[in-house]
Amino acid sequence: MKFKKLKINFKDARGTIKDIFYKKNIQHVAIIKSKPNVRRGDHYHKKTTQWMLMTKGSLEYWYKPLKSRAKPKMKLLKVGDLVETPPNEMHALKIGKKGNEFIVFTIGKRGGKDYENDTYRFKPTIIRR
Repeated sequence: MKFKKLKINFKDARGTIKDIFYKKNIQHVAIIKSKPNVRRGDHYHKKTTQWMLMTKGSLEYWYKPLKSRAKPKMKLLKVGDLVETPPNEMHALKIGKKGNEFIVFTIGKRGGKDYENDTYRFKPTIIRR
C-alpha cells in the first residue's frame, strides 16, 4: 500500500490544479458509492494495480501482503486521500457511519466483463474491529 496526499501542482487567481497521475496507463475508472457500515473488498489481485481516491466520507483501509504472516495494518482514508493497492496485496474496506464515495483507477483487468477476472476472494476478513 502506498498512501499519498495530493499536492497542488499549479495555482493562480482562478484556483488550483492537483495532478492525480502523470504518465500512467490507466485502463479503467469507476465511481463506487457505499452505504453506511458495510464491508467491501476481502480480496486481492494477482496482476492488477488500483488506486482509490476518496471523494466523500471515509473508510478504514485494511491491508497486508498476500504471503505475509504479519498482522494486517489499517489506514483511515478521508476526502482527498489517494491509496495505491499493488498486486498480491490483500485488502478490505470498512465503510464509515455516513457511507462514502471513491473513484477507483486501474491498470489491469477490472471493468465491464473483466470485473472479476483478476479478483481472488479470501476468508476470513482481515478487518480487526
